[in-house]
Amino acid sequence: MHLGGTKQKTVLAALLMADGRVVSDDRLSHVLWRDRPPKTAEAQIYTYISRLRKLLDEHVSISRQGHGYAMSIRGAIFDWAEFTRLSRMGRDAFADGRFRQASKQLSEALSLYKGGALTGTTEFLQSEAATGLEEARMVALEGRIEAHIALGRYADLVPELLNVVTSHPFRERVRAQLMFVLHRCGRQSDAIGVYHEGRQMLAEELGVDPGPMMSEVYQGILTGQPLLRCAA
Repeated sequence: MHLGGTKQKTVLAALLMADGRVVSDDRLSHVLWRDRPPKTAEAQIYTYISRLRKLLDEHVSISRQGHGYAMSIRGAIFDWAEFTRLSRMGRDAFADGRFRQASKQLSEALSLYKGGALTGTTEFLQSEAATGLEEARMVALEGRIEAHIALGRYADLVPELLNVVTSHPFRERVRAQLMFVLHRCGRQSDAIGVYHEGRQMLAEELGVDPGPMMSEVYQGILTGQPLLRCAA
């Protein structure tokens, strides 16, 4: 199915990400043209909506509500909604102590994140949404790692966590997870080294001390009883 050009795809993406909530005309104008909308902005938005209605009539409905539009999904599946659903189910399974199920569902959620999110939309929407999308991916990843820790898969996690810490050096939760699994693998000195590396980086780059997650795991390593608290 051909979804049209960049601006039409941007309107579709904005409506999908709103998850049924109304997206105002001003919001659509902002993600389409930022601060320089054309005089015909309202007419152009209406045209994009009309085209999307014709293209997606069997799958979704787009209604005019107040000064905006809302999209209702008729059983259609798209990656963001499925990612959100699987992530939520994975977190619930973890909270219930069903760690294998949590691992499975969070892994399935992460498999939907192929990078290059919102390709084909305007740079305005991509720049605004990128941080939120990456945060959602990282929360799901941290949850899946926690499930694997609960299942005792320590050695398997070390290479992955080393890569994640390298790419996200200020992400304290994954650093704490790496410290924990290194200790469980009998690599206490390496775990302590990961802590001090992170502490120095936080101090030099951000001017802050390690938070409770890193500090608790570090103190536990020193006493031989590290505790890794689950994410809320």
